Amino acid sequence: MKVLTAEVRDGRLAAVRDGVAAPPPGAEVLRGLTLPGLANAHSHAFHRALRGTVQVGSGTFWTWREVMYSVADRLTPETYHALARAVYAEMALAGVTAVGEFHYVHHAPGGVRYADPNAMGEALVAAAADAGIRITLLDTAYLSSGFGEPPNRHQLRFGDGTAEEWAERASLLKEDGHVRIGAAVHSVRAVPADQLATVARWARERRAPLHVHLSEQTAENDACRAAHGCTPARLLADHGVLGPRTTAVHATHLTDEDVALLGGSGTGVCMCPTTERDLADGIGPAAALQRAGSPLCLGSDSHAVIDPFEEARAMELDERLRTRVRGHWTAAALLRAASQDGHAALGWEGAGVLEPGAPADFTTVALDSVRTAGPPPRLGAETAVFAATAADVRHTVVAGRHIVRDGAHTLVPDVPSALAAAVGALRA
Repeated sequence: MKVLTAEVRDGRLAAVRDGVAAPPPGAEVLRGLTLPGLANAHSHAFHRALRGTVQVGSGTFWTWREVMYSVADRLTPETYHALARAVYAEMALAGVTAVGEFHYVHHAPGGVRYADPNAMGEALVAAAADAGIRITLLDTAYLSSGFGEPPNRHQLRFGDGTAEEWAERASLLKEDGHVRIGAAVHSVRAVPADQLATVARWARERRAPLHVHLSEQTAENDACRAAHGCTPARLLADHGVLGPRTTAVHATHLTDEDVALLGGSGTGVCMCPTTERDLADGIGPAAALQRAGSPLCLGSDSHAVIDPFEEARAMELDERLRTRVRGHWTAAALLRAASQDGHAALGWEGAGVLEPGAPADFTTVALDSVRTAGPPPRLGAETAVFAATAADVRHTVVAGRHIVRDGAHTLVPDVPSALAAAVGALRA
């Protein structure tokens, strides 16, 4: 069987050759299907502490949110670092090489500022470094609890008062080789319309990514119409938020005009199928959005599971359920959403491909597990997307550095124990 060889130099791919008869002498052999590193374009790291606990009984998105607030109330920079380090290590085990962290827990409970106003964000940046993956910290403006409503007691630690004060604090954050700094509008509920342009301008001046939760719930659409006489997508468009550097997250409940606004402006869309189904949000119009011109990427959001392959196939399978038609995306297209387009949405241009000059970020999926054994190698992409799980990731390499080797994390030796300890600390 022919193999692919990659030469790594200074953290980048110096050469990539396909169809080689055998590995050259001294090469490190990665057995399986090697893919570009996967991008988790939408994460709330502290939501990982909710896994399992929110599956008792029934409820709605809004009752789930109350449980989420109770976890957020207990975070400190130290406990958040410990939890995020373990969560990002879990992502690496799943083949993720870059994460977009939609970060809004900025201050101490009650809104008291830490001595370092970005202590919580810096804890996330350090956690990603300790877990060996890249991070785009999407520092989030969160200023109100609803249209014209002040923050509630839980949300006081999320807010900076005004968008100008948010921008002043966010400007103190610094990038380096494994960190990008972006911006986020939590939602049209949480940022008053007259302050949306401030956040958009901050991102535009820095050529930084800008993300926004959009129309995840019909209640948001109803409230926006009552307050402004238009949908959230139209409100964002009218205030300069949409565009090629912007990614709308969820985009579940859209009108045809909304789809045209997003697609026509080149605004990307991040689908989070495992969270959207967990919270009973509904199925977003992903296929229509892509036809309209919106690039698609994927995120694990609340971390009900962390499995990029499940997110990718769920987008296709959800569309099949809605339309009763199969084959909306090829396996290659779904992998592009999980890699190249996800990296682009996070500001890592040139990543997510196995080409000379690209970052040496890649992951290898076993094709001989109980889930993947059987299909011929030429169907490796189809096997990975429609049969593999995170448990089939054998290796993850970031900047040429082995972060996961033979299914074990090289920097966080016991990820399950690290997760259990970090989650347990928040329940103590």
